[in-house]
Amino acid sequence: MEYVKLNNGLKMPILGYGVYQIPDLKECERCVIDAIDVGYRLIDTAQAYFNEEAVGNAVEKSGVKREDLFITSKIWITNAGYEKAKASIEESLNKLKSDYIDLMLIHQPFGDYYGTYRAMEEAYKEGKLKSIGVSNFYPDRLVDLIKFNEITPMINQVETHPFNQQNEAHEIMKKYGVQIEAWGPFAEGKNDMFLNEVLKEIGNKYNKSNAQIALRFLIQKGIVVIPKSTHKERMNENFDVFDFNLSSEDMDIIATLDQKESLFLNHYDPETVEYLASVH
Repeated sequence: MEYVKLNNGLKMPILGYGVYQIPDLKECERCVIDAIDVGYRLIDTAQAYFNEEAVGNAVEKSGVKREDLFITSKIWITNAGYEKAKASIEESLNKLKSDYIDLMLIHQPFGDYYGTYRAMEEAYKEGKLKSIGVSNFYPDRLVDLIKFNEITPMINQVETHPFNQQNEAHEIMKKYGVQIEAWGPFAEGKNDMFLNEVLKEIGNKYNKSNAQIALRFLIQKGIVVIPKSTHKERMNENFDVFDFNLSSEDMDIIATLDQKESLFLNHYDPETVEYLASVH
């Protein structure tokens, strides 16, 4: 496993396992147990995924020491604001069956996220959160948050994959010492990611799949990735990306796939804000 060091000195695995869209608690618990068995130590959940309890149960049953795992969760819009966020952190701790969370993120840049961040800073100082950060913050909102708060976020988790590489945003994050983390590293299969001829041709050189090439590309750029699969054989495949390095030429070729726009949501679009604000 390779690691990144966050701006507070905490080590974080560069490859983790995400549990987005696994709301069935028994299924999610099985998946997390499988992922930990494969070797994943970073597990990424969220209040809005409705499966924190399953992650907590899986960690308890895994046989792996809590301190050897890195658990991430995220505060949803409906829990925005100091008081609600503070209460939701306690609720997440209870559901995860832990007295600390390794990383807590603000899930979306909407609502009273300043109040949310104050609650997170407080919990960080108390040791309940080992690191704090944000998700889906575009550069302008990220810089705004940094400039007017005491603690610089350790992470910004944003949509990042070969078709939306976030190069400009990544440079801003580097400037302020914020670690970039990719959600949707496979673009959820959009643009025929798993059949893409460019990735396939490169993969043939290394005897690796399109998925493995996409993950290795991001990892070599220093981006934390959290691929999700409900199948253990795929979990194994996604984990098997540390025995090769892409050449600089291959990195440059994959860089040409960048379309520089989201395949999912534009957070500047009022309809996106309306939609996210309606999700409870």
